Amino acid sequence: MRWDSPPTMIDLFSGCGGVTAGFKAAGFNVLAAVEFDRITAQTYRLNHPEVILYEEDIRSVSPATIMKDCKLVSGQLTVLGVCAPCQPFSRQNRFRNSDERASLVLEAVRFVERLRPQFLFVENVPGLGQNPDILDTFIGNLKELGYKTSVPTIVDAVNYGVPQFRKRFILLGTIFDIELRIPEPTHASPEEAARLGKEKWLTVQDAFVGLQDLNSGEMSETDPLHRARKHTPLSLERLRHIPHNGGSRDSLPMELQLACHKNGRNIGYHDVYGRMDFNKPSNTLTTGCTNFTKGRFAHPTSDRAITLREAARLQTFPDSYQFYGNYEQISTQIGNAVPIKLAEVFACYFYELLWRGEHLAQADSLHSTVSHSV
Repeated sequence: MRWDSPPTMIDLFSGCGGVTAGFKAAGFNVLAAVEFDRITAQTYRLNHPEVILYEEDIRSVSPATIMKDCKLVSGQLTVLGVCAPCQPFSRQNRFRNSDERASLVLEAVRFVERLRPQFLFVENVPGLGQNPDILDTFIGNLKELGYKTSVPTIVDAVNYGVPQFRKRFILLGTIFDIELRIPEPTHASPEEAARLGKEKWLTVQDAFVGLQDLNSGEMSETDPLHRARKHTPLSLERLRHIPHNGGSRDSLPMELQLACHKNGRNIGYHDVYGRMDFNKPSNTLTTGCTNFTKGRFAHPTSDRAITLREAARLQTFPDSYQFYGNYEQISTQIGNAVPIKLAEVFACYFYELLWRGEHLAQADSLHSTVSHSV
């Protein structure tokens, strides 16, 4: 292929733009994106104004329209990103077996059939791999269109430079006759890193470096996203009893325990009111990532939940990234996002495949020229 222009990408189910940002960081030209939620779409526009954004239900978006608007011909697109809503496959969704959004990932097949992208990048929660009705249908449809796929794999973002334990389902596809593989991890646990020749996992401390210390209700004078929620006196009293750096609600005295946890009952999620640990990666961020009543989202040492800025840092968003919406809406966008650094790893892998392909083609051409001259 020619390299007089950068490789291209279209981002289906773009969310606030984590995948787009990761591919742009790797040198891709992101042409178009599809995002249904109005508030999330505004965040996307703030950061990627050059990308054609279709603020619509993907079921109503025409691949032919995208091709016309982006001036694409079949087979020209480099990568099609497919990061469908993860809630239908999440263990935290009690109604996942009847969630109609589960079939949305199959909408991507229409785009593959018309666009004929050279590569596919599919990302979701591990639960997608446990839904054979959807996954088998999806892979089967791709094979009918002539696409080869990688072995469906669960990766942990922490092994790719993200300061967060975040397991994700990954499926890669290509129209080329090559074997696809999941990129080798770049990071490992502190105990294994030296032996494996990799960098150590990034930690919460690494992510929060340089951020102002805040108490409940305080905010940074220079960063509107670095604002701590104002907690109730009862919540603050509970937090005072939870040990710093990884403590949990198990340390609460009986009089401060939640009603659903008393008398040996263990209703709800164990991590609520838990603290992160400065010396370790964070746990998986969710849409409630700035509310410690929804998970292990309390600051490692301060008596408060983590801020939007701290959550964005854990998802590897740069401080320059802009978010639109109220506190809850932005928290949802951050928790739903694909970490930028994780997306960048796969973008670089596709870039490498393209470079190797051109390199081999150039070598073959040179060999042919030499042979004929002899």
